[in-house]
Amino acid sequence: MAKDNTLVFSEYKVPKAVGTLALPSMLGMLINIVYNLADTFFVGQTGDQNQVAAVSVSMPMFLFFLAIGNLFGVGGCAFISRSLGEGQKDKIKTISSFCIYSGIMAGAVLAVLFIVFRRPILFAAGATENIIDYAGDYLMWIALGSPFIVTAITAGNLVRGEGAAKESMFGMVIGQIANIILDPIFILHSGDKLFGFRLPFGFGMGVAGAAIATSIGHVLSVLYFLLYFTKGKSILSITPKRYSAKNGIAKGVISVGMPAALNNLLMSLSNIVVNAFLTKYGESALAAMGVAMKANMLVTMLQIGLAQGIQPLIGYCYGAKNYNRMKKSILFGMMCNVIIGGTVTLFYLGFRRQVIQLFIDNTAVINYGVKMLEALMAPGTLLGVMFIINFAFQGMGKGMQSFILAAGRQGLIYLPLLIIMDKFVGLNGIIWAQPTADFCCIVLSAVMFFFTMKKLIRNENATKSSPLTD
Repeated sequence: MAKDNTLVFSEYKVPKAVGTLALPSMLGMLINIVYNLADTFFVGQTGDQNQVAAVSVSMPMFLFFLAIGNLFGVGGCAFISRSLGEGQKDKIKTISSFCIYSGIMAGAVLAVLFIVFRRPILFAAGATENIIDYAGDYLMWIALGSPFIVTAITAGNLVRGEGAAKESMFGMVIGQIANIILDPIFILHSGDKLFGFRLPFGFGMGVAGAAIATSIGHVLSVLYFLLYFTKGKSILSITPKRYSAKNGIAKGVISVGMPAALNNLLMSLSNIVVNAFLTKYGESALAAMGVAMKANMLVTMLQIGLAQGIQPLIGYCYGAKNYNRMKKSILFGMMCNVIIGGTVTLFYLGFRRQVIQLFIDNTAVINYGVKMLEALMAPGTLLGVMFIINFAFQGMGKGMQSFILAAGRQGLIYLPLLIIMDKFVGLNGIIWAQPTADFCCIVLSAVMFFFTMKKLIRNENATKSSPLTD
């Protein structure tokens, strides 16, 4: 019999519910940070800035696969939690099956396109002749592993949607830890020094090895989730016969999943644009931005992890029309994220040079990286408020509001700022474009949340809903 994971949504006090759901998600994100940093770190140990730059140039393409996983994963997660709140448990079996198989098909199509056209795509993304071969190898192996990458991301989100936060974390962490272990084996040569010791073995594949390690890690994650589904621990279904896009299934998933996917796609586009802008300042500036963005992930991923963790709680409360509990959960999440953001920001600003040096021992890259990290961390304390609000919109099924925030932060606000600030301020303009866009979106999210909640309360009062308790 499937375990009932929904008690956390309805029975736990808000702080306990948030902790139960968010802590596994945040721990998973911490491991995810290490996993994402691992590729850059171990490639950096080669001492070749061209290979480090190749990882930076290739990352936007990886984000396309992440976008597909989030399209069906985040969309499915929100739809599942709302359906549980509405008491429609049978419906979620169709939702989960639709998400899994649609994700696999979409990822496979994109993989073929990336493999066939990888060189022109990478040149368009900012690759130079010095790094194109490295970047091409990385992209090819990532594309070959894409069915597993997409499936792992989708499944992890769906499992989170039914309240199984620990299981979702375990599935993702297994793959991430495997990637971290495999990175030095595939990237470095036998006899290379790492942390003062010589490696007893290594394939010396450089950036290609980093991509292979990433793909193998996601294969292991998929195997875990398959075991989870087949052991009867879940109320979800991956049976092909339950697959259907009818009766509002596709619309319900895509309406929320699309803004999440758009965020990744716009992030990919913005990375391509910023890489193209940075190429005129040389490979050192390009490599430095890649390193600074990786380091900045610590605060953003922790805040996203908390917001992502409580999204199913918000969705369940919204579906059950328990708006009081939903509001308490959102406000408590905001408070936690401000504390997290402030703490990490202070640490980074105090040790910014040492943080950059962890990745690469190159004076030019370090000097650029310090300036870039200072700028990226400027909105760190308050950025988590925006993440909570965005995931709250997703949990409520309000795709348009989530779309506006996603499009603003990575596209409609950021890209014009990037172009204008580069023209008038130069390199410093490129560096400060993202933080400026973040500050704008923090304000925008607060305004949108205020009016959304005001409308929700007004509608509740108009229908004379019975008072709901925590």
